[in-house]
Order: sequence, then structure tokens, then C-alpha cells
Amino acid sequence: MNAQSDPTVQPVPASVVAQVDAADVTLSNPRRAVIALGSNLGNRLETLQGAVDALEDTPGLRVKAVSPVYETEPWGVEPGSQPSYFNAVVLVKTTLPPSSLLERGQAIEEAFDRVRDERWGPRTIDVDILAYADVVSDDPLLTLPHPRAHQRAFVLAPWRDVDPEAQLPGHGAVLELLAGVGEDGVQHRVDLELRLPE
Repeated sequence: MNAQSDPTVQPVPASVVAQVDAADVTLSNPRRAVIALGSNLGNRLETLQGAVDALEDTPGLRVKAVSPVYETEPWGVEPGSQPSYFNAVVLVKTTLPPSSLLERGQAIEEAFDRVRDERWGPRTIDVDILAYADVVSDDPLLTLPHPRAHQRAFVLAPWRDVDPEAQLPGHGAVLELLAGVGEDGVQHRVDLELRLPE
């Protein structure tokens, strides 16, 4: 039967074809993203590992490298008022756009019962996108790169360890940024290790 004479066959709109083609290009051209993890409630190491595994389980995302674990005092609160943080940085390759990566990060936080009661409050897990390719965006929902990454040793130190050549878009070399803020209060926990997912 000739498809042309079949009234049930509808032509595919050009816009849909264009979207599919664009998506296909994205699939064959994954972007590099840098994600920061932090935890200061519960079994912190187990939670960080769970977040790494959950990232790896995300369709369209592959975990490429995981930094050493650092222990740091909480930011912006009275010393001793909260448990210390375990922090790590994960390098991923992904075909997800930044907005979908953000949604996935928030879903992982929810899965680990992250509560957003107070600014700088304690949390079971924090999943932050530090950088996505070379994207620079001041979208209030997702500012890229992370607006405070260049000031935070607990982000810069593990990032340097996992990628010594790293550049923070708009700010320069991670190595130099870390030298500028110093590493006081950021302790490399050589006794702890996160596994790359199998």
C-alpha cells in the first residue's frame, strides 16, 4: 500500500525533525560538568557515595572522576554549632541540559531527605553544579558557574585534586583561585575514599 494515499499517515512537522536532529547532536556530543557534594548530617561518607552512585544511575550522565574527601567547618554559622562537612567534587560527562542536571541534583537531595529550612542550615546532602562546559549564565534558577565557587576552598581544593588544569569560567584557573583563598580549615581526609561507580 502506498503511504502517500494512507490518510492516517501525517507528515512530521519540520520543527519536530529539527528538534530530534538537535537532540541527536547533543547525544553524540556530551558536555563536561563539575558537581560539588557536601554532607554534615548522618553517615556523611555513605551519603556522599550514595549521591555519586545516584549521579551514575542518571540516564545521559557518566561519572568520570571523583575527588578525595575533605572535611571542613560549616560556612556562615557559629563555630561548633553544626557538625563538620565532608565535601567532594565529581566530574561528569552528560547529554542533559543544565536545567535537567539541576532537577536531577535536587531529586538526589530529596531522596536523601535534604531539608531546606534555613540558609546555611545543616543538610544530609548538598548537590551543586559548579560549572557546565563553558556556559556563563545569570539565570536566577541556575547561575553558571556557581556564583560563590571561586571563594570557597572546600570546593576549590577537591576540584584541584581531581582536575589540576581546571578553569572556572569567568574566574580563571582553579589552582590560582585556591592559592588566593588559602586552605585554612579544609582538611584532606586521607583515611576516607569515594569509589567510582562500577
